[in-house]
Amino acid sequence: MSRRWPASLITRTALLSGLAACLITGSLGGYLFQSARRSIEENTDRLLVARVEHFRRVVADMPSIADFAGRPVLFESMLGAERDVLLFQRAGDAPFIRVNPAGLPVPELAATPFGRITGMADVTRTSPPDGVPVHWVAAVTRTAAGGEPITVIAGHPMYREIGMLEAYGERVILATLGGMLVSALLAFLLLRGGLRPLGRLAARAGEINPITLAVRFDETRLPSELRAMTGAFNAMLERIAAGYQRLNQFSADLAHEIRTPLGALIGQTQVTLGQPRQPAEYRDVLASNLEEFGRLRAITENILFLARIEHTEREIERSPIDLDAELRKIADYFDGLADERSMRFEVSAAGAAWANPQLCQRAVNNLVINAVRYGREGTTVRLIGRQDACGASIIVENRGVPIPDDQRDRLFDRFYRGDAARSRPTESNGLGLAIVKTIMTLHGGTAGVACREPDLIRFELRFPAGLAGNYRECARSAQGVGA
Repeated sequence: MSRRWPASLITRTALLSGLAACLITGSLGGYLFQSARRSIEENTDRLLVARVEHFRRVVADMPSIADFAGRPVLFESMLGAERDVLLFQRAGDAPFIRVNPAGLPVPELAATPFGRITGMADVTRTSPPDGVPVHWVAAVTRTAAGGEPITVIAGHPMYREIGMLEAYGERVILATLGGMLVSALLAFLLLRGGLRPLGRLAARAGEINPITLAVRFDETRLPSELRAMTGAFNAMLERIAAGYQRLNQFSADLAHEIRTPLGALIGQTQVTLGQPRQPAEYRDVLASNLEEFGRLRAITENILFLARIEHTEREIERSPIDLDAELRKIADYFDGLADERSMRFEVSAAGAAWANPQLCQRAVNNLVINAVRYGREGTTVRLIGRQDACGASIIVENRGVPIPDDQRDRLFDRFYRGDAARSRPTESNGLGLAIVKTIMTLHGGTAGVACREPDLIRFELRFPAGLAGNYRECARSAQGVGA
């Protein structure tokens, strides 16, 4: 297709404009040509009928046929056209006056009877071999003395009219071609000037690269038709810049997280190899290295899990999950971990959540692990499940170090750990809450954190009802966690 059609948008539009002008001008010219042709033919018929009526009156004023039968030249001069036909004849006889300079064949005609005025419907049209149509009219009249009937026959070949129409048709064709060329040229010039803002946009876009993602398009100097597109481009650039920034931050955080266990592995191995060791010492180093390898594997598995669920293109499978049974099962599973810090679980749940069982369990597990790790020793971790018309919610509450307001919005970022997490050595790699947020986004729900009391930390997961139902409308009236 591109080989047969110009690649330039300006050229395409100019050609289409020329074609449109050709069609419009040609159609209009054809209509005017046909209108002119009909008008000429009707005018010719009107003159021909008037001529026959005139000669009928002339004959009616003559006392006898002999008074004008010998003067054919007089009638020929009255025609005013050298090729027109005029015949006078008695019934059944040859014409006694014949004016037919071109020798046109006279057809059989139905003459208008005496006493009736000739009209346009009495005109007969014939096409001789040369292709030029001839119009005929015949009418019967009588002399003044009431003599025998005489038929008056008048004919008019359309030589002059056909010439006029041919000349007019040539002018229509020339006007059509001229209009097409002029329209194409004007469209080309106007579009080239009108599309210059696109050229400026292209030049501006050429300046954008990963180093200059802050470049934006100026919307103030653009036509209104391009402002919406430019605004969309600027918004897209904002998203790309934000994503690129997050990617850079993610890469830096990932390198930092991996560097710590790698540094420990390398350091311990170098120290161990520095001098001969006892088998027990080698076993201790290998056990320590194994712990660091487990940490690296956990980071890798979490990153792969995030990448897999964030780029899924299919709808996740969901089913009703009994909140009471699910939360009690999770509490029993982590009961041993909580005992190590003298903590216990309290479950209060009812209803069901419409969610993917595996993903929902992983999200709640991460919240429970987070609560046990950073909660105050000897306190209670509350697991709450609720169902309402908008969906279902799962709440994990624990007592611990208050979270500053400026840190709450970042808790769900990858590799982010608050001050409480950084102040003590843990197995956390800063991906647990990021996984929770991604799982809830995949469900069309939300994940949030709030401190209802200075030391009461409350994480809440909101699952939409059914197939999303009216969750968005419900969310407007219940924004925020712990509302």
